[in-house]
Amino acid sequence: MSAEQQIDGRIAFFDSIADAWDGWHDLPLLEARLQAEFDALGVQRGECVLDIGCGTGNLTKALLSRLDSAGRVFAVDISPVMLERAQNKINDPRVCWLQGAAHQLPLADGSCDRIICFSAWPHFEDPEAVLAEFGRVLRAGGHVQILHYISREEVNQIHSEAHPSVQADLLAPASEVAVLFERNGFEVLSVADDASCYALNACKGRCL
Repeated sequence: MSAEQQIDGRIAFFDSIADAWDGWHDLPLLEARLQAEFDALGVQRGECVLDIGCGTGNLTKALLSRLDSAGRVFAVDISPVMLERAQNKINDPRVCWLQGAAHQLPLADGSCDRIICFSAWPHFEDPEAVLAEFGRVLRAGGHVQILHYISREEVNQIHSEAHPSVQADLLAPASEVAVLFERNGFEVLSVADDASCYALNACKGRCL
């Protein structure tokens, strides 16, 4: 299967589950966890944040509660149906909704202060190309976070039992992903890979 066919298969799969997605999550609990995460990460109220793989917009919604009138969110996803569901529940001029892939971001160089990849990292076909794009759209010293609120083993089990288009979308150990980030010009600040979560926090270049 070509890379284009793989992406087309993922688009069709995520389109098909868009209406069910929110029902699979405790949204108030998710909102509370994300707000605590923003506190821990030091998300500033005027930041421009890329929500990559935004899905139905739950991270974007939480970010909008955090950001002030100067803050902005670029919400990007490959699934047009996911984007439509997100826009139906979020009407805010601070959001720019974009259909696109992580390895070809429709954004200008240095346009983001932060990238948050929530429950999306294993679905990226070419991590090296994705990190090159992250480096391009981030300002110097900008941050990237990968975040899952379940364990790596749970993520991989869910994907291995799902549609064929995502069965190979498996999370590598966070220590291996950290090496990939460092090889691509990021400083890794922290990693977590345990029974409760999977997370990586990095910045572009060296953060003092």
